[in-house]
Amino acid sequence: MFKKVLIANRGEIAVRVIRACRDLGIKSVAIYSEADRNSLHVQLADFAYCAGPAPSSESYLNQRRILDLAIASGAEAIHPGYGFLSENSKFAKECEKSGIVFIGPRSDALQLMGDKLTSRKTMMDNGVPVVPGTDKAITSLDDAKKFAAQYGYPILVKASAGGGGKGMRLVESEKSLASAIEGARRESEKAFGNSDVYLEKYLEEPHHIEFQIFGDSHGNIVHLYERECSMQRRHQKVLEESPSPIMTGELRKKMGDVAVRAAKAVNYTNAGTIEFLVDKQRNFYFLEMNTRLQVEHPITELVTDIDIVKLQLAVAHGEAIPFSQSAIKQLGHAIECRIYAEDPENDFLPCPGLIKEFSLPSGPGIRNDEAAYSGYEVPIHYDPMIAKLSCWGESRMAAIGTMQRALNEYTILGIKSSLPFHRALVRHPKFLKGDYTTNFLNEALPELSSEFQAEIKDRDFEEALLVAAGIEAFRKEAIGRERPQGRVSARRVWIQTGRQESLRRL
Repeated sequence: MFKKVLIANRGEIAVRVIRACRDLGIKSVAIYSEADRNSLHVQLADFAYCAGPAPSSESYLNQRRILDLAIASGAEAIHPGYGFLSENSKFAKECEKSGIVFIGPRSDALQLMGDKLTSRKTMMDNGVPVVPGTDKAITSLDDAKKFAAQYGYPILVKASAGGGGKGMRLVESEKSLASAIEGARRESEKAFGNSDVYLEKYLEEPHHIEFQIFGDSHGNIVHLYERECSMQRRHQKVLEESPSPIMTGELRKKMGDVAVRAAKAVNYTNAGTIEFLVDKQRNFYFLEMNTRLQVEHPITELVTDIDIVKLQLAVAHGEAIPFSQSAIKQLGHAIECRIYAEDPENDFLPCPGLIKEFSLPSGPGIRNDEAAYSGYEVPIHYDPMIAKLSCWGESRMAAIGTMQRALNEYTILGIKSSLPFHRALVRHPKFLKGDYTTNFLNEALPELSSEFQAEIKDRDFEEALLVAAGIEAFRKEAIGRERPQGRVSARRVWIQTGRQESLRRL
């Protein structure tokens, strides 16, 4: 196995990879920007080096600097996580030239499948059904108008490079077409260094279902079943679950076989996902391939009992996948909530700042992947996701029950977060029934908003009472009448004031 691996990323995914390395006896090398000097991944790694100033273009996207750090540190391999350079074929090629293993697919597969236009053509050539769209990047507004006239609105403008909902715009009429294209180009250039965009017919009320695939250098390719990713806001996933509530045995077999066929078409190695859209008639279409580890990989790990990150490291080192397709089982149900430093009351705007208290839920069936801690300053420069909460149960309803409990135990004070939104979301009747599509949040957000706003006011009141109780406890300590023991004592003082009802959610 590798002796030393550099993690070319930040946040919770860097923490996740560092922990996998430690389990395997691998020394971890973290990189960080000047804004991330006090980040958790920097504290946990065996070695840490500054990659540059806060802007990602000068640090986490600085390919030459990262390669120089890898060589100087003696790292044998680089794990790119997701985002940043994880799907950058040029960076993977430079790693190969430098004798450093890129923990992901080969550079030629990244180039082929990392560009969504090229990957669409590759899939069509191999008999994989694709969503109708343009076969090249849009270079003129007239071409875009012709496509819209042929397929009708709404349509999607999508970045040819990258993923994660960046560089994507929904266009419902011609009057917003030009601004959508320009906005998508700017966002794509900033996020991925590539401004190419293409058009795709928008399928109304589809399910977004992805299959986790994995390949090795010995010709083995398997899938690790599906994840339901339809719970999206602004094309960004906020909750995922596995298995999909709409899946049947027959449909799973068909989609899994197609996912493996798609991966074999490009001789794929390491972790990736084949993304599909499924319409009301259960017809499915290839959407794109993500040539990297996914944010939502923990729920697949929970239902298959396979450590995907450790498998990435082993396969990148040249080992074969140690199991066959028939040996992979889907057991129970898992759900993941992405926890964002966002203000749900203010159109989910990012909410950087100092976290005064960060208390994680625990207990049976609960997994936390976090990048935050009490006293952590959330920077303004990067994606606002600060943690992921994943819950497992023997059935879907059992997993939902555990998630509801875990979200009620979760505490983030000092900044606004998406916790109130998630608490309302996992209680919604349509979610409980598994009856939702990619359009669900657009339709349900006003209803959810009224619910989580009421909760925010309630919790703000509780926090004010807790602060008052703490002050009172401190005052009593100062005059020698009582010696409190931190927050527990503050709670006791609070209860003594007759506020038991307000305490129920804390």
